[in-house]
Amino acid sequence: MNRNLTEGPVTQQLITLTIPMVWGVFAIIAFNLVDTYFVGQLGTAQLAAMSFTFPVVMTLGSLAMGLGVGASSVIARAIGEGDMSRVQRFTTNSLTLALTTVILFVSLGLLTIDPLFKALGAGPDVLPYVRDYMRIWYFGMVFLVVPMVGNSAIRAAGNTLTPSIIMTLSAAVNIVLDPLLITGALGFPRLEIQGAAIATVIARGTTLVASLLVLRFKENLLSTKFPDLDETLWCWKDILTVGLPAAASSMITPISIGVIISFLAIHGPAAVAGFGVASRLESFALITVMALSASMGPFVGQNWGAQQFERVRTAIGQSFLFCIGWGLLMAVALGLGGRSLSTFFNQDPAVISVATQYLWLVPISYGTAGIIQVSSAAFNAMGKPIPSIIMTVARMFVLYIPLAYLGSRIAGPTGIFVAALISNLGVGIGAYGWNRRVCCQPAVAQVKTQKV
Repeated sequence: MNRNLTEGPVTQQLITLTIPMVWGVFAIIAFNLVDTYFVGQLGTAQLAAMSFTFPVVMTLGSLAMGLGVGASSVIARAIGEGDMSRVQRFTTNSLTLALTTVILFVSLGLLTIDPLFKALGAGPDVLPYVRDYMRIWYFGMVFLVVPMVGNSAIRAAGNTLTPSIIMTLSAAVNIVLDPLLITGALGFPRLEIQGAAIATVIARGTTLVASLLVLRFKENLLSTKFPDLDETLWCWKDILTVGLPAAASSMITPISIGVIISFLAIHGPAAVAGFGVASRLESFALITVMALSASMGPFVGQNWGAQQFERVRTAIGQSFLFCIGWGLLMAVALGLGGRSLSTFFNQDPAVISVATQYLWLVPISYGTAGIIQVSSAAFNAMGKPIPSIIMTVARMFVLYIPLAYLGSRIAGPTGIFVAALISNLGVGIGAYGWNRRVCCQPAVAQVKTQKV
């Protein structure tokens, strides 16, 4: 609780917050890549099945992330205001909210596996593998949602190192278990795609235990008083004021990707599998940007709560410049090395061709995609979630899906990837102007008040 982000050099604090998160995000992306590698060795149908699960897994992950964003926003602003009792109440009730949400969505998910994935385009050759994976994954959802919310609370206090250690522990467990459970190494049963799901659930379980222990004994962020109903409801209301729009904004992206996958499914399992490989590599390339956007939450939240508006504006400006530079670097790297990297995951020439096309085109827009992420994180930390929703809706529903539909008809998967490129560029430019304008408003108002 003594990690005050409202004083000291802005650049240094952003670096201090972001570097541990880079490693934590790298660890999570690494175990996703390991999952993809071992499942890819089982065959194209299994790899396509895992690609079909991406939008659903990402949607529920986005729900957890949205609840975490809501919790982080109110907790960071309460820290900036210096209200410790309020911080503990928000943290405790954010976990009860996460648990309640898990129960609802697990029940719904288990009942809708077949109709949902058939609607996404999964055929009879792929659907059994999808079913094997998701039946296990849904039961482990509590191990995903509760730790994500808990780690968001820890980061809100300015501690990004501990969540990164927890994420690394989870990734290490998953990476060790993947070859044992998927391929049956060292005498373990060969469970194939079910083994991938079991490994993920066990790994996430370690994060649940670790995050609860840190919240209670290291950060002292949990209230020892049993919350009454009225207190729980007003805490939930404040968290959901930011959390629901943030979750909705985050969930729009994977839901839209589900639509995109249905467009790709028309062109065969290889198109879906190639998109899955490229998406994994894309996540790896954007690790630093994701870490930076995660760090913006505690920094902007604490400074906004303390009315240090100029520090917020400086941090956002510096972050935008970094996103552009990093995006250009990754565009060159993936453009030159995309084919070789894709070959590592699957040897099917059709899969490699689709992944390579994606990695030639979409990374051109990574800089503006990073600006969108940083802008959304900043808006949510300020307690202003609506701009994030508007940007996401414009990106996915106004640009990406309509353009992808047309592109698919005209140029197949390549047309879909061009649509992704255009939507990232268009909305990223708009996000830059909108965020800068909002950050200037309180600073201008503060100057006018001082003059009066």
